[in-house]
Amino acid sequence: MANTLLMPKATAVWLVDNTALSFEQIAQFCGLHPLEVKAIADGESAQGIKGMDPIITGQLTRDEIARGEKDVNYRLKLSEPKVRVPESKRKGPRYTPLSKRQDRPNAILWLVRNHPELKDAQIARLVGTTKSTIEQIRERKHWNSANLQPMDPVTLGLTSQIDLDLEVNRASRGREQPQPVGDTLLPAALTERLVPTPEKPKDEDQELDANAVFAKLSALKSKDKDEDDDQE
Repeated sequence: MANTLLMPKATAVWLVDNTALSFEQIAQFCGLHPLEVKAIADGESAQGIKGMDPIITGQLTRDEIARGEKDVNYRLKLSEPKVRVPESKRKGPRYTPLSKRQDRPNAILWLVRNHPELKDAQIARLVGTTKSTIEQIRERKHWNSANLQPMDPVTLGLTSQIDLDLEVNRASRGREQPQPVGDTLLPAALTERLVPTPEKPKDEDQELDANAVFAKLSALKSKDKDEDDDQE
């Protein structure tokens, strides 16, 4: 792996504050533009960034800094790292431990059934398999198809829930959401229309119709008068 400087801007801040190196020397060592280093020195850039000592991280020695301070044309060199970081492997199918490889067909069947939006390349990344194996399981041509049982790859430890959700979101991007099937909850706006409006209780203190009252009183008076006439 190529030896690269850690946190170049923070290192540049430290070199500006703690050495007499020129802007060009610091820029060359940190991979920055000299004007950007000048802006750091003027306080116009990298505000709030805490300087990182490259001597403590083992990427620069005091002797190397001293050489640079004595010679403006000297170019600082990174120190050889004490610990070699292995190079990252090329992108490819996820590595699956031997103890879990027998569960991969079950995981593939689960993904095919529960997430049909996933592409074969995405399934291959998730469980570390090949497109031909996925195609065989999808078309029920796998040699052990009769005995396969769909099993969640997250439960099996073949992938993480975060990786699964990420691939599902990528596959679902731009696709129309399926319409719900079966009994579902109605939208709130619709349910509000279906709720019957409660009847307003009759006002007990409501005033009686005056005409009706007078008509009733007149009828009573006429009745009483008739009864008096009969008695005479």
